[in-house]
Amino acid sequence: MPAKHSRPGFIATADGVELFYRDWHPQGTPGNGRTIVFVPSYSLPGDMWAYQMLSLARQGFRCVTYDRRGHGRSSDPGGGYDYDTLADDLAALIDALDLSDVTLVGYSMGGAEAVRYLTRHGSTRVARLALIASTLPMLAKTPDNPDGIDRDYNDAFLHDLTTDYPQWLADNARPFAGPGASQAMIDWIREMALRTSHQALFACNETVNRGDFRNELRDIDVPTLIVQGDRDESNPLELTSQRTARLIPNARLVVYEGAPHGIFLSDAARLTADIGAFASA
Repeated sequence: MPAKHSRPGFIATADGVELFYRDWHPQGTPGNGRTIVFVPSYSLPGDMWAYQMLSLARQGFRCVTYDRRGHGRSSDPGGGYDYDTLADDLAALIDALDLSDVTLVGYSMGGAEAVRYLTRHGSTRVARLALIASTLPMLAKTPDNPDGIDRDYNDAFLHDLTTDYPQWLADNARPFAGPGASQAMIDWIREMALRTSHQALFACNETVNRGDFRNELRDIDVPTLIVQGDRDESNPLELTSQRTARLIPNARLVVYEGAPHGIFLSDAARLTADIGAFASA
């Protein structure tokens, strides 16, 4: 059953989940008219892309984002937080809006969803891929990934998630956003994260930590831009983007010196310009 519009601003997936989306396409604005689809972070809705989308829409791009299931205004279905289903949700959005020549931009966990979309649904509708501070190719420490993140670190996060998530956010928001972010901006990010379903947070965390895209990345067949800060404490550069760039054919890595994980906030203008230039190429 194909995805369809269930009501204005929402599409319904094959399993009955309603996904909220934003589609900013100013009429009469000069520009090349190309489409950029933004996939949000773990724990955050599509609103996180507001500053990139507003600027790029004013430049003439059609900018689309959505709230992952269990996040923001989308349904909280109680399941479907594996990468296959999440990639199918992204496909439902792209198909329902009949998008083509897309620059697909994924941040953190959203980067893995974008890759799974391409390997599961193909690149017929997608011309370019941008991976921003992604969790790729693999975060967990295993015998064949000895430099990965130890399970004890994740267990500590899950303890905080299930006991005092607001305090965890308060403790970690500043390192995430960087020293230049205003307190108001940090409060905005925290408020969005606090609206996310706890079940979705728990299940998506497990999905991220089970993710292994080391073989899958070799199958990406579109030009790829990879952007990450060298002070990313969540997804260390040497564990993620540097390895991802070596695995994806036709990939280009851009490192922002001094940037934290929340690069869409700390280096908003530079990131917007880099995405715009890549989408125009």
